[in-house]
Amino acid sequence: MQAVGRTDQGMAREVNQDSILVSKTPVGPLPNLFLVADGMGGHNAGDYASKFLVEQLVQHLKGQPLSTSEIKALQDGIHSVNQLLYEKSLEDIRLSGMGSTLVAAVFSRGILYVANVGDSRLYVIGKEIRQITRDHSYVEEMVALGRMRRESEAYKRNKNIITRAVGAAVTVQIDFFEVTLEEGEQFLLCSDGLPNMVEEKSIQKIVKNAPSLEVAARILVDRANNNGGFDNISVVLVNPKESGVKPC
Repeated sequence: MQAVGRTDQGMAREVNQDSILVSKTPVGPLPNLFLVADGMGGHNAGDYASKFLVEQLVQHLKGQPLSTSEIKALQDGIHSVNQLLYEKSLEDIRLSGMGSTLVAAVFSRGILYVANVGDSRLYVIGKEIRQITRDHSYVEEMVALGRMRRESEAYKRNKNIITRAVGAAVTVQIDFFEVTLEEGEQFLLCSDGLPNMVEEKSIQKIVKNAPSLEVAARILVDRANNNGGFDNISVVLVNPKESGVKPC
């Protein structure tokens, strides 16, 4: 397994509110773990939220029995950290209203297990590029209801409004997916600062043509910045070197 992560402040933001984790080694019952979290909140609250989420999720997982299944481990961990983060927001007025997106991935025995809250994404990249996660955002809900088009000005104006976040409420709803990877497929976790600046076909082309994951990650971040870099940009690229999408 090869894996690399890269996070960047971007060209317009004063603070990088993204946090990532790249662990090719076991984390509690999980054989590996890959995370991208995109914090939200005023001042340093978003930065605090994403870092807290990543650190506390890892700590929780390390305390779980080794027999815990991948989905169960992620589910229990995210719910636990959601409660902790929400309580922190109530204790400190400076952290009020904070929260974070989360996309998490574990690769085990040929299966990719994915958890998602918010609009950070996971793509599987091979002959095609497939978005596995579903954005929890106002604009995507409107698109699903047939009330908005992705090409519209309203979509562009409102696409930063998310409808789910870890720590934003006393409970959190998580989407889970299981994906069987085909030979030669890789996967990419990213914050919205990447797909908002770089088209999906360009992302696929960069990943497929780059001589290494490190080079691909650097080019993706550079391309997002060259196209405006209006948000923080985080990417985690994984080549499991081992093989549909099945919602849990």
